[in-house]
Amino acid sequence: MDVAALKQDLEGIRIEDNPAIVQQKSRDFYWYSPVLKRQLDNVTGDIVVSPKDEAQVIRVLAACHRHGVPVTPRGTGTGNYGQAMPLSGGVVLSLADMNAVTAVSPGRVTCEPGAVIADIDKATRAHSGQELRMHPSTYHTASIGGFIAGGSGGVGSINFGGLRDFGNVLRLRVVTMEAEPRVLDLTGEDLHKVTHAYGTNGIITEVEMPLTAAYDWVDVIVGFDSFMDAARYGNALACQDGLLTKLITPIAAPVPWLYFKRHQKFLSEGQSICAVMVAPHSLDAFLAFTRRAGGTVVFNAATAPDADRKGLPPAYELAWNHTTLRALRVDPAMTYLQSLYPFPGHMELVETIDGLFPGEVFSHLEFVRFDGNITCFGLNLVRFTTEERLDEIIRSFEAHGCPVFNPHRYTLEEGGMKQTDEVQLAFKREADPQGLLNPGKMIAWENPDYDFRTGKTFLFKGLQRAS
Repeated sequence: MDVAALKQDLEGIRIEDNPAIVQQKSRDFYWYSPVLKRQLDNVTGDIVVSPKDEAQVIRVLAACHRHGVPVTPRGTGTGNYGQAMPLSGGVVLSLADMNAVTAVSPGRVTCEPGAVIADIDKATRAHSGQELRMHPSTYHTASIGGFIAGGSGGVGSINFGGLRDFGNVLRLRVVTMEAEPRVLDLTGEDLHKVTHAYGTNGIITEVEMPLTAAYDWVDVIVGFDSFMDAARYGNALACQDGLLTKLITPIAAPVPWLYFKRHQKFLSEGQSICAVMVAPHSLDAFLAFTRRAGGTVVFNAATAPDADRKGLPPAYELAWNHTTLRALRVDPAMTYLQSLYPFPGHMELVETIDGLFPGEVFSHLEFVRFDGNITCFGLNLVRFTTEERLDEIIRSFEAHGCPVFNPHRYTLEEGGMKQTDEVQLAFKREADPQGLLNPGKMIAWENPDYDFRTGKTFLFKGLQRAS
């Protein structure tokens, strides 16, 4: 790997080689997982390269192909599966400077991959009262390219499902990793080649996303004496087609009281909650539904005094991966699992899983629309003791029919459905024949004979000695 020669070839493109800064830019939120923290703590790139436009991306990829240098793309580093960490060193390709919103029209926005999601919404709201359909809880820091390459859904998925569902991404412009990089416009079914592929088979340089009507969403917290009351309420609310919500998040006690410090004055010890974002025009009907369902509104941003609302994080920063982040800030022994409660028996499964590990696993649900049905993901908090115990808990979830998208693995397959995505693998063979894009993240490329049934952790060759 001749990094010195590569730097000469990239003259005129911004390069950072200060080791401390390079290490900082070689990080994401992998430390959510004590397993990934142990495995990846020493991972670092050699240089950070920050192209300002697609032409510079093409130059970088061509030069890296020529010199055999790996390239790991990075948005703003808010992922937590190690997606943006350069397991083989080389170039960390920061796309943060490619952040322009270039076009807004009815129902769609075009932007560069480094555009921060909150900034996109700011532009589309100002232009025509529109907003993105969904966003992660890291709304104010996550980039749109990183969300598409590493995310799966989020706030808004209760209405629109997941990112990989047809229509939730309209078009992607992608540059290949070849001697002469090609620029491809992907639409329709071809989008599945690169959505949630961690940048292993192409670099996104332009994004076109669908928009929906923007609202000044109202944050409401509803309290319950038991978690299952909160969960059943969340499920019933999600099924109310006439009520427009954007977030429905039941969370079991003692998590809210212990970890939602700024909201603690509204909560009671031992109280489970459901955090909700509701459209203003649905608020009165929503409150009527909540009274009928037996919930107690403990916080309503529409009626709370200014003094009570000052300094409060938005409801979505209590939800999705922010729930884990708030717990970790108070108790470093906490981690989490991400799972699916399959429809139609999801509520019975929620109750079963909730009772399996008292005092060790704490239920946290996110209601979503999945294949047209209302169901929920679990982002349950786990009090970590050992890796062996964590694996036991995962096996128990799966034995009960609750698949786990393991956030303690850095590969696409282990963090997803534990099977090869043949479409993405075929596109990698075409677009990255030397395997230089984000090496180590796609098992099917690194070890085609790997048997997922063994339950063993896949360890990329660059990490075998370190671990």
